[in-house]
Amino acid sequence: QVQMVESGGGLVQAGGSLRLSCAASERTFSSCAMAWFRQAPGKEREFVAARRWSTSTTSYAASVKGRFTISGDNSQNTVYLQMNSLKPEDTAVYYCAASTICYSGGNNQPNMYVYWGQGTQVTVSS
Repeated sequence: QVQMVESGGGLVQAGGSLRLSCAASERTFSSCAMAWFRQAPGKEREFVAARRWSTSTTSYAASVKGRFTISGDNSQNTVYLQMNSLKPEDTAVYYCAASTICYSGGNNQPNMYVYWGQGTQVTVSS
């Protein structure tokens, strides 16, 4: 069973930056895409960003576009999320996920991912 391990969360003031990291326990399993999702208290888990390995394409939620950058290494099944200009509304638990299937419409829904991390808390103070 592949496990995803996130790190890098914490407390930061509005306008600050954080970098999240995620690594799969098995570095050589074949994944189509890796992504970040987040879930705030009382809200559903929402898509943040994804990177598809075969095309090296990235996609972002509108709320983070221009502020967050997803990057990674396919050969190591690692993915990062650089978060700049953080806002209090970015406060959530951030989850890393990996998908083994490439969906034609893009891998931007939670049910498209089979491997999940435990999550890392990001808190942005105003």
